[in-house]
Amino acid sequence: MDARLQLRVQRYGWDAAAAYYDDGWQAQLRPAHDSLLDMTGISTGQSVVEAACGSGLVTLRLAERVGPRGHVLATDLSEGMIDDMRARLRETTLANIETKRMPAEALDVPDNTFDAAVCALGLMYTPDPGAAVAEMARVVKPGGTVTATVWGERRHCGWAEVFPIVDARVKSEVCPMFFGTGANGALVREFENAGLQQTREHRLSETLSFQSQEVFTDALLLGGPVALAVKRFNGDVLDEVRQELLSSVSDFRGGGGSYQIPGEFVTVTGIVPTG
Repeated sequence: MDARLQLRVQRYGWDAAAAYYDDGWQAQLRPAHDSLLDMTGISTGQSVVEAACGSGLVTLRLAERVGPRGHVLATDLSEGMIDDMRARLRETTLANIETKRMPAEALDVPDNTFDAAVCALGLMYTPDPGAAVAEMARVVKPGGTVTATVWGERRHCGWAEVFPIVDARVKSEVCPMFFGTGANGALVREFENAGLQQTREHRLSETLSFQSQEVFTDALLLGGPVALAVKRFNGDVLDEVRQELLSSVSDFRGGGGSYQIPGEFVTVTGIVPTG
C-alpha cells in the first residue's frame, strides 16, 4: 500500500478506536509498559519525546517519572487519541506534558532536542518502522536513549486470528505488517540501522486477562487495529465476527466467562552515539 494511504488508514482507524482503547487495554498492556519504562533509564528532570503515544497510557507515567522539572512531548498521528489523552490530562495535576499530532516517521522537532525517545506499541502500524526509529534517534541528544516496545511473534499472540477474520469480510490493511517488527532480531536490526549503539532486546511473555467475552471482543474489534474496518460492518456481520473471534480463542477461556489470552512483547533500547 502507498505510504500516504497507509497513514490515512492508520489515522482514521485510531480515531475510530480512541473511545475504546484506554478502557480496553490499560490493564492488559501494563506489564509491557512496565518493561519499557524499566529499560528506558529515564529519570527526574529529563526531557522525553513519545512517538505514537495513543491515549497516554505511557505518557502520564513518563510525566510522573521526569517530575515537574522534566518535560514530555507526546505525539500521535490520530487526533482522536490526542483528544482522548488531553481529556484525561485535565483530570490530573500534571503540567509537564505537551501534545502534538504528528506521525512517528516525521517528527516536527529539531535534531538533538531530547534526552530520550520512547514508542510503546506503535511501530507495528507505521509504513516504515525503520524510518520511525531513525526519527527518534535524530531528535535525541548524543548519549541519550531510544526505546520501543512492539508485539512479538504471531505464533505467540493468542488473538492474532482477528486479522484474517476481519480481512475475510473487508481488508483491514494491517495484517501483512503487524508482526514484522516482532520477529527474532528484527527490531534490533532497525535500531542498529539507525546508528544506535549498545542495543538490548527483552522478550516478555504475558497472559492478557479479559473479564468477559464482551470486554475481549470490544477491545479487539472496537479498540484495536481493525476498528476502522469493523465500522463498515452491520449488526449481523459484527455479531458473526464476534462469534468467530471467540471461537478462535476458545482454548483460552477461563473461569467465570473470562479469557486468558497469551501474548508476547519485544522491547529494544539503544544509545545515540556521542561521536
